[in-house]
Amino acid sequence: MATRAAVILPWERPDRHDPGRAAEARLAEALGLAASIGLVIVHSAILPQRSVRPATLLGEGQVAAQGEAIAAQDVVVTVVDAQLSPVQQRNLERAWKCKVIDRTGLILDIFGERAVTREGALQVELAHLNYQRSRLVRSWTHLERQRGGFGFLGGPGESQIETDRRLIGERIVRLKRELEQVRRTRGLHRSARRRVPFPVAALVGYTNAGKSTLFNTLTGAEVSAKDQLFATLDPTMRGLRLPSGRHLILSDTVGFISELPTELVAAFRATLEEVAEADIILHVRDAAHPDSASQRADVIAVLAGMVEEGTLDADWPARTIEVLNKADLLGGIAQVPVRPGAVAVSAISGEGLEALKGAIDDRAAAGMEVADYDIAPADGARLAWLYQHGEVIGREDGEDAIRVTVRLLPADRARFERPRAG
Repeated sequence: MATRAAVILPWERPDRHDPGRAAEARLAEALGLAASIGLVIVHSAILPQRSVRPATLLGEGQVAAQGEAIAAQDVVVTVVDAQLSPVQQRNLERAWKCKVIDRTGLILDIFGERAVTREGALQVELAHLNYQRSRLVRSWTHLERQRGGFGFLGGPGESQIETDRRLIGERIVRLKRELEQVRRTRGLHRSARRRVPFPVAALVGYTNAGKSTLFNTLTGAEVSAKDQLFATLDPTMRGLRLPSGRHLILSDTVGFISELPTELVAAFRATLEEVAEADIILHVRDAAHPDSASQRADVIAVLAGMVEEGTLDADWPARTIEVLNKADLLGGIAQVPVRPGAVAVSAISGEGLEALKGAIDDRAAAGMEVADYDIAPADGARLAWLYQHGEVIGREDGEDAIRVTVRLLPADRARFERPRAG
């Protein structure tokens, strides 16, 4: 049986909020998040906040009014699209007589359901445990174990809370060790790719901007691409052949979202490392979304935070191509306002994709060097290597040598010019 749910959005006065983001759009996002894990929304509300009450976040009248609506609709779980302290969460559950989760808890539930790979599962569990540990507080005077705890540990009392805290702490330490091993393995994979090496392009963007659909269309892959928030959590990579004949590795990453829980920003560091290592960043935007500009700002803010942490270089904008997706919803790419350096596309109809491939090709070529080589006619292996790893832009066949002009990545040029043994 489907779980009946309510979604409540506490909304500060506009002068204290991002003026570019509308309350209705934020509520629609919260409804999408809740629906993405199978909740049936039977009640929703936007509640203006004049002041924040430490006990319940919301005002007394708002708590009472929502309690009546929740009871009338037989709501089982209420999502409050804000960060709640453990005390606020407990008091709202008592007032509304149903389970209450905040924005962080909701996103953690979604991530827990969607993670597929070993790395994704470890990251989600680590984030969950960090969140649970913050819920183990002495304010739960009745100690009914409504929240927190590890596994099915039973029995009330102060000692049980301390036991839970210790067990969660030990599990967190083990998870961090396992994640470091996974990251080392990923580092080895990246080193292997650099030795190949093909340029890497990473797709980034707000959740549900159409990254996975674009990824599938460009590469012919079958990554999950549902009209659903956070449909893809684990990074996926496929090869892409560019118009010049060059090969490129395309990486699809987790979607960004406003006010992403800090537990997840830290836990998904390894996913974002694919962005840091990428030669080209494709920032995919939903051009048809009313809050497209605010979503762009959210993504840029997360990337800027990575720069401050030292996990992303400061010149990342120089290697970024902005991709304005879902042009089909606006009547075609001609109807999409495009800033310099951006490309309008529709991953559904395919319109604009050749222009996007050309832009990627140009950006990849910008980091390449032009070199001339004389290859012996009998040395077919070296000639084939140049065609495979570079872009041959000129060739003259002579009796004694084949004169080749080729664009190569600096690493490829160094490999080709390295003296051969023997």
